[in-house]
Amino acid sequence: MATTNPLQFIQQVRAEVAKVVWPTRREVMLTTVMVFIMAALTAVFFATVDIIIRWGLQNVLSLFG
Repeated sequence: MATTNPLQFIQQVRAEVAKVVWPTRREVMLTTVMVFIMAALTAVFFATVDIIIRWGLQNVLSLFG
């Protein structure tokens, strides 16, 4: 593995950082809102599945008890 001196390393890091395309404020806000929406939908889905499974288990266990 080739080693580089610290000056070359810093130059390479700066060159790579210059290639990064940073998101705009609007893009960040939009993706943040989308994450919250998807998290809420996922929570509703799993809560619904939990309620259905609980109801089913209560019905099955009531047959034996």
